[in-house]
Amino acid sequence: MESLLGIIVVLLVVSVGTVAAARALKLPPLVGYLVVGLLLGPHALALAPDTDVTRWLAEIGVVFLMFSIGLEFSLPKLRAMRSLVFGLGGLQVGFTVLAVVAAVLLTQDLHGMGWQAGVALGGAMAMSSTAMVMRLASDRGEIESAHGRPVVGVLLFQDLAVVPLLVLIPALAGIGADGGQGLTTALGLAFGKSVLVLAIALLIGQRVVRPWLTLVARRKSQELFTLNVLLMTLGLAWITEHAGLSLALGAFLAGMLISETEFRYQVEADVKPYRDVLMGLFFISVGMLLDFEVVAQQWALIAALVVGPMIFKFALISALAKVFRVANGPSLKTGLWLCQAGEFGFVLLDPAGLSGIVPAEILQPIQAAMVISMLLAPFIIERSDGWILRVVRNEWLARSLELHRIAAQTMGSDRHVIVCGFGRCGQNLAQMLDGEKVPYVALDLDPQRTREAAAAGQSVVFGDAARKETLVAAGIHRANTLVITYADRVSAIHVIHTARHLAPALPIVVRSRDDGDLDSLRAAGATEVIPEVVEGSLMLASHALALAGVPLHRVIRRIREVRDTRYAMLRGYFHGSTDDANERGSDVLLKSFSVPVVAGCVGQHLEALGLIEIGVEVNNIRRGRMQLELDQNLVIQAGDVIVMRGSSEALAIAEELLSGRPA
Repeated sequence: MESLLGIIVVLLVVSVGTVAAARALKLPPLVGYLVVGLLLGPHALALAPDTDVTRWLAEIGVVFLMFSIGLEFSLPKLRAMRSLVFGLGGLQVGFTVLAVVAAVLLTQDLHGMGWQAGVALGGAMAMSSTAMVMRLASDRGEIESAHGRPVVGVLLFQDLAVVPLLVLIPALAGIGADGGQGLTTALGLAFGKSVLVLAIALLIGQRVVRPWLTLVARRKSQELFTLNVLLMTLGLAWITEHAGLSLALGAFLAGMLISETEFRYQVEADVKPYRDVLMGLFFISVGMLLDFEVVAQQWALIAALVVGPMIFKFALISALAKVFRVANGPSLKTGLWLCQAGEFGFVLLDPAGLSGIVPAEILQPIQAAMVISMLLAPFIIERSDGWILRVVRNEWLARSLELHRIAAQTMGSDRHVIVCGFGRCGQNLAQMLDGEKVPYVALDLDPQRTREAAAAGQSVVFGDAARKETLVAAGIHRANTLVITYADRVSAIHVIHTARHLAPALPIVVRSRDDGDLDSLRAAGATEVIPEVVEGSLMLASHALALAGVPLHRVIRRIREVRDTRYAMLRGYFHGSTDDANERGSDVLLKSFSVPVVAGCVGQHLEALGLIEIGVEVNNIRRGRMQLELDQNLVIQAGDVIVMRGSSEALAIAEELLSGRPA
């Protein structure tokens, strides 16, 4: 099966089942894609052979992966984490490349490769899987943990290091035996091209991208906006490829240019479906690299190539993390989280193989070992906590001291409030609780914040609220209420599940950014969910009504009615082309439908329309200037305006149902 459509259909059919199985097993979808590649690749069932078609799909996946990295490239973020990014991350990549170059030169008589191959292999070995590790860290709610920050810092530098390495590795292929002169010429040419492309992109692109996207956005066409984003991404990738650089570099520049505009979040939302699917196809192509015959013939070498680099990276990263004052347990955990190979390693090995720097007979076992290490990564990360606690005695001690401090803080407290997160929202809540003499204990994972706040007399301790032992030490069985003050849905759900397991009847109040998370948080066990957007609009409305002359008692009654209905009256809103990107998270929309004269719903009772069955709720009905009382026996007339609430899919079905011609 060589056709493009046939290969894509086979890949999609198998991917659906495999990714669903990975989800059920609580593994990253990327593991599912790797397994699909293993099964369908040329070395197994051969249903999707390793042809130009699959390689082309993989290249497009790399383009969108690099575009996403560029889109997340943030100078303020780099500045805030500069010691971890450029210090820890830079040393990790630098030492790894130097170590591999030294190993290649010491064993040169065995394989005949030069130091150029050592640079290429070292760059590939230095990479860890950003897509897989970040997904697992996000799902586990550990991005801001003691080990999460160094992990993110190292991954960020690795992603940035890919760009110069993609320029350097092809340039190394042109270096002759004379060495110095060839090296200077090749690197000078590559450097000159890179500077020229970067100058054009940053100097001209910055002046063009924002005005152009603004002009496109004013046309209020989602299709036109998405087409322009795709044109910029693939167009810059095409330009850099024809400049003798790489597709990935152009895609990275496109993402970086857009990241500096106000359209960044909208672009991220538009590109995400393409990115995730194409990244999946890239990981499928990576899985196809595992040749079972090669594994069987060279199993000892491949086992050494799996275990050796993982042990080296674990030891190096753990030691460097200690240098940057990361505690023993988190430093070892950082090493475990980053010891696997990464997707960019395959990206770097591709030009190394094509240019002949690394011979094919050596490249195959290396790629097979990298695939195996990526398959092992989720299982290593999942078990990292238990391993660290068994091996490192002072980690047990640190955890015990942490729990002791929390227990000592709450020992005399009864009917107290547990505050999860001590950021700005948590601190405001703590001040109000103090004012009312209500005891509380706050848990936070930022060591600097907890240290400074505790020194100022605040009842805050370092602790992870998602852990059972932390909540038990915080006195969850004696607590009056638990409040989650940070707007991170995944992390909040972890805390809710843990708290519900320990104290099923405990009231839990959760903060969320908008009403899109109401249902999922309540389903997880939250007693009350406070959406920032809705509460902000309520405060705005109350002040506006009072200033407009509405009596204060009526204003209070209206606000209370909205809250008593759990925000049902305000759930959903009419979407527009100028909505802020952060407001697009809500799944609930409002839609006005003006009943035409020939509509099938004319003359029918409201109850007979069957809107509830398709998941649509009638918000109100207007007839002329009058708003009608909602009654199931209300007869719909031509010209009525029905305001409905529901998902976009349900509203589309409802509109088709209402506008259908009468039988």
